[in-house]
Amino acid sequence: MKNLFFKLQSYPLAWIVLVACLIALTISALSPYFLTVNNFSNLMKQVSIVAILAAGQSIVIISGGIDLSVGSVLALTAVTIGWLVQNGVSPEIATVCGVAVGTFAGFLNGVIIAKGKIPPFIATLGMLGIARGVALVITGGVSYQVLTPLFLFIGNGKLFGLPIPIYFVIVAYAATHFMLSRSKFGRHVYAIGGDESVSRLEGINVDGRKIAIYALSGFFSAVAAVVMVGRLASTPPNVAFGIELQAIAAVIIGGISFAGGRGIVLTSFVGALIMAMITNGLNILGVSSFWQQVLIGIVIIAAVWVDNIKSARRR
Repeated sequence: MKNLFFKLQSYPLAWIVLVACLIALTISALSPYFLTVNNFSNLMKQVSIVAILAAGQSIVIISGGIDLSVGSVLALTAVTIGWLVQNGVSPEIATVCGVAVGTFAGFLNGVIIAKGKIPPFIATLGMLGIARGVALVITGGVSYQVLTPLFLFIGNGKLFGLPIPIYFVIVAYAATHFMLSRSKFGRHVYAIGGDESVSRLEGINVDGRKIAIYALSGFFSAVAAVVMVGRLASTPPNVAFGIELQAIAAVIIGGISFAGGRGIVLTSFVGALIMAMITNGLNILGVSSFWQQVLIGIVIIAAVWVDNIKSARRR
């Protein structure tokens, strides 16, 4: 058993999947409704938005940064789409414009961080307020309805028995995994997260890479917004309030080092799934949402603590 434990530590994806399975078995033992087909379908829809945000957040955290603005950028993208649809623009063009706005917000984050030398925490905290504020200015605090066939299909449609949002998640993680593990850009992301000064000495365009990293985070926020609009069929400007903490928690619970330079993006999806299972299971068991926040906070602190122990052992 001891040898098995140490082997699992060498395979973080296998380790986190085992934890997810144990959590699922525990909740299913407490409630027979947890592993039903309908609940599983709902769980997949619930996890999709946080999982997509976590894919972008993973790239940022591996590079040694953090993006607190993803929830506000999601809201700004959703509002842009809703406003354009309300003004007669086709859903397809509105979606492209919304995604462009979200990506541009991430690009601005990268420029402020790389060229302005502003710490990521401060820069993205500022963008959190700016993007949410602009969303409120555009709408005047009013929610737009989006009842077009495209978004109704995204939010409620199925393909081969799986909800459409899951296909967004699959594509997001497949592309991110390939990019980080197979491309020069991915190697640079890990190098910057490991030691930015050494990366500069090795000739890596650190500033350019940082801008691209945060632009990608904005892009994933915009993609998550498309799924959110489909699920809600509306674009309330206060949507996704606080969801950035859930995305960060999914990445940390998944085992990606908060110190940067280490981690596998696929584990972030499992981290998001673990959070969704805990929330879903506690809802089924009738546990107050207030206690759910407490439990998730404890899980985040425990995950960072475990990561610190691992980092200390490596030294």
